[in-house]
Amino acid sequence: MKIISAEFVKSAVWPPQYPAATMPEIAFVGRSNVGKSSLINTLVARKTLAKTSNTPGRTQLINFFTINEKVAFVDLPGYGFAKVSQSVKKDWGDMIEAYLRERQSLALVVFILDIRRDPSEDDLSLRNWLEHYRIPYVYILTKADKLSNNQAIVQKRAIERALQLPAEKKPILFSAKTQKGKSEIWQFLDDHLRSLPKY
Repeated sequence: MKIISAEFVKSAVWPPQYPAATMPEIAFVGRSNVGKSSLINTLVARKTLAKTSNTPGRTQLINFFTINEKVAFVDLPGYGFAKVSQSVKKDWGDMIEAYLRERQSLALVVFILDIRRDPSEDDLSLRNWLEHYRIPYVYILTKADKLSNNQAIVQKRAIERALQLPAEKKPILFSAKTQKGKSEIWQFLDDHLRSLPKY
């Protein structure tokens, strides 16, 4: 997809605050500091559309963006390692679940994992939840530049085993630094969007 426009719409916490659902939405989820914002920025060729941080848990709201006025990207708060209180973590979890469960315009979840880390209990729980509600998703393994090609292959296979992935769920390797995987991700997103009845 050629990016003509990419604009921040608003931040929200709960469904009454969401923008009007006028286009299909692609939600980006993953644990804290996994590289969600960097992935979004790379895909839309904007350095600061989604705010990035080296501090886990920086994204504490649901952030909505419109791309080419045809599709929305939704940056969800990270879960897991953020240095925040348990009550705040619970609020984040409830916020993410409410969006994924109730948002009728949700077309796809981009499920982001750090290729250097084995899937966590939180990752597995989210996977089971998406399967239960039959929400389509694709795995992206970020920070691929941190490993050699051989290391990346070995770790990718280990993650596939941990997730018990079928052939059609093979993850896409991505690096914000080298842009590895960018065109492959866009191809997947374009194909998925074209398969939607109203797109």
